[in-house]
Amino acid sequence: MKKRKEVIDYCLTYKNVYEDYPFHDPNWCVIRHRENKKVFAWIFDKDGHVWINVKADPEWRDFWRQAYESVLPAYHLNKEHWNSIILDGTVPEKDIKRMIGESYDLTGVT
Repeated sequence: MKKRKEVIDYCLTYKNVYEDYPFHDPNWCVIRHRENKKVFAWIFDKDGHVWINVKADPEWRDFWRQAYESVLPAYHLNKEHWNSIILDGTVPEKDIKRMIGESYDLTGVT
């Protein structure tokens, strides 16, 4: 998973979500829950790559950052709760999907 459309299409497979462009800037796409409007994926281009910001459970946040150089404290978000994933081909797709799924779960309606 390296292309913006792939990421957006994957995120839209989750139940009751929608695509939004809150900053009127086509570079910044967010995927939100319909019920509570919370964002679980921030998708944007930076430094020649697609990036995704995802919410991370504190128990996993540091694990992902240590496991992959391309998982960093989130760009433009609270670094305690969010990670950025740089889609440069170094993070396996299964782990990208796992992090997106965790973000979806953490931001969903409880």
